[in-house]
Amino acid sequence: MAQLLAGPFSDAFGRRAASITFLSIYLVGSVMAALAPSVEWIIAGRLIQGIGASVGMTMARAAVRDQFTGAEAARIMNMIGIILAIGPAMGPAIGGVALSVFGWKAIFVAMILFGTILFSSCFFFLKETAVPDRSRLKPVTLVTTYATLICDLRFLLPSLVLGGAVGALYAQGTMLPFVLIGTVGLTPSEFGIGMLMQSGAYLGGSFLLRFLSRHMNGQQTATIGLCCSFVGGTMMLLSVFLLPASYLSLMIPVAVTTCGMAFLTPFIVTAGLAPFPKVAGSASALMGFIQMGGGFAGGLIAATFASPLTSIGIIIPIMEYIAVASYVGFLIVSRRQ
Repeated sequence: MAQLLAGPFSDAFGRRAASITFLSIYLVGSVMAALAPSVEWIIAGRLIQGIGASVGMTMARAAVRDQFTGAEAARIMNMIGIILAIGPAMGPAIGGVALSVFGWKAIFVAMILFGTILFSSCFFFLKETAVPDRSRLKPVTLVTTYATLICDLRFLLPSLVLGGAVGALYAQGTMLPFVLIGTVGLTPSEFGIGMLMQSGAYLGGSFLLRFLSRHMNGQQTATIGLCCSFVGGTMMLLSVFLLPASYLSLMIPVAVTTCGMAFLTPFIVTAGLAPFPKVAGSASALMGFIQMGGGFAGGLIAATFASPLTSIGIIIPIMEYIAVASYVGFLIVSRRQ
């Protein structure tokens, strides 16, 4: 939800001011969680962390749109994707080891450290890329902007692609710990290390895309990505209901879909933001909201299932199929225009 404020805030006050403000909020939440005397304070700290963290991809995508378009923008989005793969690759491994060796507070101490590095980097090195317009935060303007975006198929369909494909990544993040630890029997440390397969697939897909993009256009690479989404989702469906649960039976489909996500994200994000240069922050925020909202909805639906294994075998394929259908719709709209 906070993305919907972070985006217009950046349109109104600039990308740099928004980044510094929201990273300050993230640091406050991290300190609260690290010093929490009870689980209620941890939850409160995590809520504040989430508000601050909402600035991340919102600003990254908007700043790229401020400066670049077309193939060059997609190329830079691809580079951002490579860098982003480092975080998910390190996060579960560091978290699992820190929990096992030093206890839960060490996780939040690490977040304070990373947050301080990010804040300092933005404060000293981030240059402004937008022309601030304070009117963007007026309630009527805000509502009108979001209503215009959500009704425009050039924006809505790419956002639904991300809501399905990337949202599936977030949704399975709520299910995989229960399945791999509770059903398969991995320890927290083994789970953290095992998640490197997912991050490695995304990193490998991003590097492969960087090579193939010299010989293929964005639409072609996105099509490859959506084929991986369809195949990986189908593999997950079949493996859950036809095979005994194991690390490989679950993580191979995850790796296929995650590799596909690396292929489709740069083109889809660039195409969805391209028509809206004056409200790039708001458009990036709403795109992120739909993307994460897909994962949030998937996680909520998963909670209604008695078995986490059954939920991942049903919800993830459906989300991947939604992404494929939305991309087909986007291609139809693009050709008509």
